[in-house]
Amino acid sequence: MQHKPQTKSRQRVIDHGEVFTAEREVNAMLDLVKQETERIDSRFLEPACGTGNFLAEILRRKLEVVKSRYGKNPDDYERYALIAVSSIYGVELLEDNCKECRERLFEIWDKEYTAICKKYANAETRDAVRYILKKNILCGDALTLLQSDDTPIIFAEWSALNGCLIKRRDFKLSQMLEEHTPELQLDMFGETGEYRYDEEGELVLAPVREFPPVHYRRVGDVISTKEQ
Repeated sequence: MQHKPQTKSRQRVIDHGEVFTAEREVNAMLDLVKQETERIDSRFLEPACGTGNFLAEILRRKLEVVKSRYGKNPDDYERYALIAVSSIYGVELLEDNCKECRERLFEIWDKEYTAICKKYANAETRDAVRYILKKNILCGDALTLLQSDDTPIIFAEWSALNGCLIKRRDFKLSQMLEEHTPELQLDMFGETGEYRYDEEGELVLAPVREFPPVHYRRVGDVISTKEQ
């Protein structure tokens, strides 16, 4: 078996400390959380994802589960395969790695999707997955919590609803990582907007933006229009 190189160039190692995790180590580490990697909707965030060694293997494992459960029903397979890819997140410092990671994940997903769904595979779902990957794999610095354009790293949470609907809510990574100390983060009336009370009176993280539910095939064209 041919192993992928762990570096792209000596200069990139010097400039960025770029060394990719080998396949054997990736699998050994993921086996420690094997049960989570086999949950279709279990969310994973890789803060220095490179070209996606960890994320690619997580996606493969999730898609194996989707195939075993829903492989005989193209409609169900399509929906759950999209949910699987929507649960994977990454931050990467270098733009070329970020683009390669997105494309790598899409190719893994599309190969399985095409093989399972055959004539039922369609361009709308492929476009939706590309859009989700664009929102989930971001170019930025997980240490500064900023994207490459110096704006805050904001991730989209994709929640499957009944039927074919999916709902998106956006959250700042800085909020997601903060220690939950409401007395320091929330003033008396909650005017910071970072937290809010739910129906049961519990203090929960408030999204930066919230979008109405849409059919999962239309997350790209419907939601991107509302982002303008």
